[in-house]
Amino acid sequence: MATAAKSVCVVGSVAIDSVETPTGSAMNVLGGACSYFAVAASFFAPVNLVGVVGRDFPEAERRFLGDCGINLEGLTETDGETFRWHGRYHENMNMRDTLDLRLNVFEHFVPRLPESYRGSEFVFLATIQPSLQAQVLSQLQAPIYVGADTIEHWIHEAPAELRGLLSRVDLFTINDTEAALLAGETNVVKAARRILQMGPRHLIVKRGEYGALLFSADEVFAVPAFPLEEVVDPTGAGDTFAGGLMGSLAADGQVTGRTIRRAIAYGTVVASFTVEDFGLGRLRTLSRDEIDTRLRQFMAITDFHS
Repeated sequence: MATAAKSVCVVGSVAIDSVETPTGSAMNVLGGACSYFAVAASFFAPVNLVGVVGRDFPEAERRFLGDCGINLEGLTETDGETFRWHGRYHENMNMRDTLDLRLNVFEHFVPRLPESYRGSEFVFLATIQPSLQAQVLSQLQAPIYVGADTIEHWIHEAPAELRGLLSRVDLFTINDTEAALLAGETNVVKAARRILQMGPRHLIVKRGEYGALLFSADEVFAVPAFPLEEVVDPTGAGDTFAGGLMGSLAADGQVTGRTIRRAIAYGTVVASFTVEDFGLGRLRTLSRDEIDTRLRQFMAITDFHS
């Protein structure tokens, strides 16, 4: 008997982005880790969003998120301007420069979960201060599976708090550069083993155009990125990967070796759509049928059985 889909709660940034890449540019579009994650996860399961925006946040973007079936009870609007980021990517789109960063109302963001969110079964702590991520955990009743992300800044600025958080989460996602920094190991396998010793049940090392690696105590699982002829904008790819992954797990309602491998494949596929347009442009028109079709293509590409 199939398990009923569980809810996903995501806590993090909602932003207005301006992006320049070698293929073009997009100004003042919806961004932020929370936005990318929530839209990706909404293809699979109910999503509860926790974030903060300013009075300037476009009503059309609020409607878009709501039309995706995302619960916005936890999206606080406060005096001031919404978090804004302006970035420019190099020809090698693994590299980018931040031209402007204004935290605005996000600078003083302290996540508070509405009562209706506290029973969320699957939870993802997008990139905020590790101490705030830990505060979110204290507001939850009995989550089945908790994931968390971080960035290099918090590895440098709050290492003790980050390590404390890792002892309380089931899944930790990080890129290969950050993994080496956190673990003090240049070899990705050695780095992964050291991070697992800090507490998480699963570790996913994101490797951009080279895919992702899943590590646990007893296995390593590797997936490539979905091959694309052109990448328009890589912003948010990691967040939509996490959203597709957590949404898929919530849809299954349980975490097993089989469901997490499939979830990683779904996350990879959703991320591949994200980079085909600026911001959330491609996800606005994406359908679940398209996701499932590309998943079958991805499975065929990676099938090595004779």
